[in-house]
Amino acid sequence: MTGKELDREVWTQLRTLSKENAEGVAQHLVMVAIRLAEDDVDGAMAHAETAVRRAGRVPAAREALGMVAYRAGDFARALAEFRTVRRLSGSSHLLPLMVDSERGLGRHERALELAASPEAAHLSAADQAELAIVVAGVRSDLGQLDAAVLGLERLVFGPVRPWSGRAYYAYADALLARGDETQARKWFAMAATADTDLETDAAERLDDLDGVTIIDSGWDEDAGEDADWDRDAEDEAPPIGDQDRGRQDGETHPATED
Repeated sequence: MTGKELDREVWTQLRTLSKENAEGVAQHLVMVAIRLAEDDVDGAMAHAETAVRRAGRVPAAREALGMVAYRAGDFARALAEFRTVRRLSGSSHLLPLMVDSERGLGRHERALELAASPEAAHLSAADQAELAIVVAGVRSDLGQLDAAVLGLERLVFGPVRPWSGRAYYAYADALLARGDETQARKWFAMAATADTDLETDAAERLDDLDGVTIIDSGWDEDAGEDADWDRDAEDEAPPIGDQDRGRQDGETHPATED
């Protein structure tokens, strides 16, 4: 890990620093991403705070700190950092996260006002899709279920895009909240197919609607040969005809690893 893994745009921002400081901040920013990928929010926060101490006027550093705070559920701090990024960079690309942070703080009307601000019209297509998903969540929180569904229709009826999996999932969730289980199942299935990066739990939601129950086999993947069950015991298992016939008749079997 050298810091060279960062996007060119971030390195452009870091050029305002000395060479040594820029390299150090870059390494901390890379570590923020690594720690978040490992669900180590505390570790990510430590690196983000260090990056901000060393480069407080670099938008990428403030954005990293905001992202970690957002991930930790500290929406007030996240919102403050996202506002700072917008002031330093002049970019509103974090508007969807700002709206969601207002939602997280329970300020739903303020979230809707922010989502309708002039800056929203200048977002990229991907950011506008993310904003629509967040606004649907706000509408659902407020009990405006029809509005939540309608707000997502322009995203789901059209060509498949990189954000389609998340859009299908949000649409299915809104339909389910409105009581349309049949259509919700359809869109959860579409979300599970489109979500190749596994950003959602669409497959699990689909199983819930279908009444599928996954039973833990008891196998500890990390335990290896010391797991609770003895793989060698398979050789001593009684013939299948002597076992419980119910398991041959379609009852749920323990889940196995792929």
